[in-house]
Amino acid sequence: MKEAIKEFFKDYRIILLIILLIGSVASISVFGIQQGLDLKGGSQIQIHLEKPVDTNTMSTVTGVLDKRLNAFGVKDVQVRPSGNQDVIIEIAGVKPEDVANIVGTPGKFEAKIGNQTVFVGSDIVTVKPYSVEGTTWHVPFTVTTDAANRFAQAANGKAGTPVDFYLDDKLVSSPLIDAGLANGVASTDVEVSGTAETAAKAQEQAKNIQTILQSGALPVKVTITSVSSVSAELGSQFRDGALIAGFLALVVISIIIFIRYRTPKLVIPIIFTSVAELVLILGVASVIHWNIDLAAIAGILAAIGTGVDDQIIITDEVLKGKRELKTSSSKKSKNAKKTKKAKSGNKKVKVSKRITGFRVRIKSAFFIIYASAATLIAAMLPIAYIGFSRGTTGIGVLIGFAFTTIIGVLIGILITRPVYAKFMELFISKN
Repeated sequence: MKEAIKEFFKDYRIILLIILLIGSVASISVFGIQQGLDLKGGSQIQIHLEKPVDTNTMSTVTGVLDKRLNAFGVKDVQVRPSGNQDVIIEIAGVKPEDVANIVGTPGKFEAKIGNQTVFVGSDIVTVKPYSVEGTTWHVPFTVTTDAANRFAQAANGKAGTPVDFYLDDKLVSSPLIDAGLANGVASTDVEVSGTAETAAKAQEQAKNIQTILQSGALPVKVTITSVSSVSAELGSQFRDGALIAGFLALVVISIIIFIRYRTPKLVIPIIFTSVAELVLILGVASVIHWNIDLAAIAGILAAIGTGVDDQIIITDEVLKGKRELKTSSSKKSKNAKKTKKAKSGNKKVKVSKRITGFRVRIKSAFFIIYASAATLIAAMLPIAYIGFSRGTTGIGVLIGFAFTTIIGVLIGILITRPVYAKFMELFISKN
């Protein structure tokens, strides 16, 4: 028995599993597990672009939206493309109506003197902190030297003339040109201001305009197509329910395996292997910052269930080999009484042949396991492809299920199944 334990822990597959388990636990401890919106609670806003765009334009859109939300003060936010014409925004701790206007605004900014455009949003260099005095708000900013020169030329000799500031073709402010700015001397300091009905609304307007000026304009027009939210309490219920479901699944699996084999010697390794697969899947998700949502949890349970099926196949093949060996041995024992004692060398040969026979059965089991895994992965790939190419809308919401199932199956056939097969070879076959 001691020799079997030593041989077991010297095997490269067991060493690899231990290293990966330690690495997974370390990754989960350091990076944590990124939870999906349906587990941690929050809001989801889906934005539709007026036309399909290429990768570079989509990157600009998501970058501007992310910059806007961060400038607005939203810290826990995820902005990701969904195909080539939609963007999904997930935010936690903020009501969707508070940021809907920010993310749904194109952000086209223009400053005009009469009908002449003197500078646009791309000419803005920095946006300074806004200020509110009663119901009047002010948002100062600086522009490029070229824009300042254009403004100076257009404003020369026009003291008292209004400068119209437009945001998405809507007039937001019309301050008058000061005499100090109407002398043809360029100044890079500009200010947009306005009034609101109340101080609170003035604060909101100033913050919105400051955010849009800081982030710049979107390259295409956008519309908000859907807004949904999950409360933190409901997300906590989802998470607790998923944990309970996983625990009950392990209990039921343990009972079924014990009823089938009647020995803890087989139940414990199968359950340990299932838990190891869970840790490895979560470790991979932690490293690549993959969202664990309800669909992903379903995929994890499916992968673990497939793993238990595979281990049952291995166990049945080994036990079937043992039964055949016992039957063969009982027949030979009747004739053994009539013969002399077998030599030690012959015993070693018989043991070697027995182990070889078990290895052949394990290989036969793995042929079935590989075929089953290939079929399952082939079924999951179209769902994963749709999710990655078209985004998490429609059937794409199942991308978490497909991805975690594929990862779980690959971890099983490459790491945990071979370890379980080695256990069966050393501790079951040799007995």
